[in-house]
Amino acid sequence: MADDSCARERSGGRAEDEMRPVTLTRGVMKNALGSCLAEFGDTRVLCSATIEETLPAWRKASRQGWVTAEYAMLPASTNTRTKREYKGRKGRSMEIERLIGRSLRTVVNLSALGEITVTVDCDVIQADGGTRTASVTGAWVALHDALSAWVDAGRIARLPLTGQVAAISMGMVEGRLLLDLDYPEDSHAEIDMNLVGTNDGRIVEVQGTGERTPFDRAHLDSLLDMGQSAIARLVQLQDEVTGFTA
Repeated sequence: MADDSCARERSGGRAEDEMRPVTLTRGVMKNALGSCLAEFGDTRVLCSATIEETLPAWRKASRQGWVTAEYAMLPASTNTRTKREYKGRKGRSMEIERLIGRSLRTVVNLSALGEITVTVDCDVIQADGGTRTASVTGAWVALHDALSAWVDAGRIARLPLTGQVAAISMGMVEGRLLLDLDYPEDSHAEIDMNLVGTNDGRIVEVQGTGERTPFDRAHLDSLLDMGQSAIARLVQLQDEVTGFTA
C-alpha cells in the first residue's frame, strides 16, 4: 500500500509544479526507423516507429497517409505481473493508443506522407505513473526520426511535420495541485488530469476527472496553466534532442 504522506513529501523533494527528471534518448532500437526511450522519473516507455507502404483498407481512397499507435505494458512493468494483451483487446490500452495516435496526427501533414502507414509502438517497460503522457512525448521523437529517415532515403521530399506534441499529467492530492504525478500520488488523487498540447501553446486534448471530489473552474484553470508550462519545457527538450524547427 502506498504511503499516505506521498503528497506531503514528493519524490526527489520536488516542488508542486516540478516535473520528475525527464530524459529522451533517441536511436535505442536497431531495426526501427525511429525510436526513443522516454523516461519520466521511474516511468520508462520504449517508443518505436516503423513505416509500411500500405494503408488500411478504409483509408486507401483518401490518397493520404496514416499515423497510428499501439500501446502495451510489459509483464514486469509493475510490481505485480501484468498479463500480456493480444489483438482484439479493449479498455485502457486501446483508449491510450487512440490518444497517442490522435495526438501525433494533429502535427502531421497526412497529404504529404504519401500512401504509407506509420505505426508508433509504445511499450511500457517500467510504470510509475504517467505512462500515457510519457508515451505521447516519446512517440513524437520516434515519429520525427522515422520521417526524417524517410526523407533522407528520398521517399518524400520534405519532413511532413507541422509541429510538436507532448503531454503531462496533473492532479490534486490531499488538497494540493501537483504536476507530473507518480504512482503513489496518482493512486491518492482527488483530481486526475492529463493534458496534450503543441509547441505553439494550443491544446490537443484534456482528460480530467474528479476521482474523489468534483472540481471548479478555478482548479481547472490552475491545472491547465501548470500543464501548459510543463509542455513548453517538454517540447524544448524534444527540440534539443532532435534539432527540429517547425
